[in-house]
Amino acid sequence: MAHTYSIRMTILTPEHKQTLLDVALSSIEHSLINNEPLMVKPEEYALELQEPRATFVTLKINRMLRGCIGMLEAVRPLVVDVAQNAYAAAFSDPRFSAMSRSEFELLNIHISILSPFKEMQFTSQEDLISQLEAGKDGLILEEGRYYRGTFLPSVWHSLPDPYNFVTQLKQKAGLAPDYWSETIRIYRYSAESIPETE
Repeated sequence: MAHTYSIRMTILTPEHKQTLLDVALSSIEHSLINNEPLMVKPEEYALELQEPRATFVTLKINRMLRGCIGMLEAVRPLVVDVAQNAYAAAFSDPRFSAMSRSEFELLNIHISILSPFKEMQFTSQEDLISQLEAGKDGLILEEGRYYRGTFLPSVWHSLPDPYNFVTQLKQKAGLAPDYWSETIRIYRYSAESIPETE
């Protein structure tokens, strides 16, 4: 990933956001009943939900993570991306077993809609950390062809210290916490957050 992407950032209304939450829930429920993903027809939804956007869908039960899957680049319509990522978070996150019906009844869903990402310029880890906006920035870290990881802006809730944020991100990418090199690339993005369902 050595590029950014450019899209028009449409403002979503509360009705749009509720529709996306409903689609995410419906996608998971459909899969529980039919053992296959929900096929969403984007033309049946508002134009704002048809635009290409990148999303992450996070699932929680009793405030504990139960799955999180997403896309960093806008390659499909927003409503389709949410439906597919909800399905993947429930049934394809390698950290968890496939979701059960009893778990579905307790499920909370959170959707993050990502902005375009932009590569950051820095001279050292200290310089990078000094540029971060805690609580706002999502980061993508890349080192070579094989090491890559991302933290959504919501991760700041559990890692509020910028140094720890970067250190943990390096570990998520498969690097040692004290690793640093001149070839590390960092991309910054923000995310529009759609609250968890109650």
